[in-house]
Amino acid sequence: MPPTSRSVAVILFEGFELLDAVGPIELFSRLPHDFAVSLLGPDAGPVRSRQGAEVVADTSYDDAVTPDIALVPGGMGTRTLVDDAPFLEWLARWARGAEFVTSVCTGSALLAASGLLEGYRATSNKRAFDWASHHGENVEWVRQARWVVDRNRWTSSGVAAGMDMTHALIAALVGRDAAREAAAGIEYEPHTDAERDPFARESETS
Repeated sequence: MPPTSRSVAVILFEGFELLDAVGPIELFSRLPHDFAVSLLGPDAGPVRSRQGAEVVADTSYDDAVTPDIALVPGGMGTRTLVDDAPFLEWLARWARGAEFVTSVCTGSALLAASGLLEGYRATSNKRAFDWASHHGENVEWVRQARWVVDRNRWTSSGVAAGMDMTHALIAALVGRDAAREAAAGIEYEPHTDAERDPFARESETS
């Protein structure tokens, strides 16, 4: 890993949402001198996503070291993990020392349930917003947001919004030109306004 790069660790679990993880991974991996990505799982080895595709974890939770950037995806697997006390205790202990603690979609429910969002503003997937926002005791949940930044906590709305958040994080850390080049390399046109969230209104009526 280049001495100036930041370590990025993405948590995988049974039933994680595939794009929540691989979208940000794709962007970070476009800048290998700035970011080094690793994947964590309950054990080292394949972890099945909600879509059925398996992604191989490099390291088990027990062997993982705290990274510079911790990223927690969402997915149907979060519905079980929010009640998994050993997992939540591990997540709180492991992620608390990270330079940035981030989530995509309902990954914010896991951050909230583990206490990592206490005293912070956050958002989540709008179709699961009411469920996600029931977690945590002192979290200011923001419905109208593509992503929310509160100090070193970055949380995004649903699935594809995680790429927008990651693009913004890259811009904040290594510059807009680098973020623009990463997006251009995959022919991706990011939303750059964190408050532009057409799906929030939809969730209020669903």
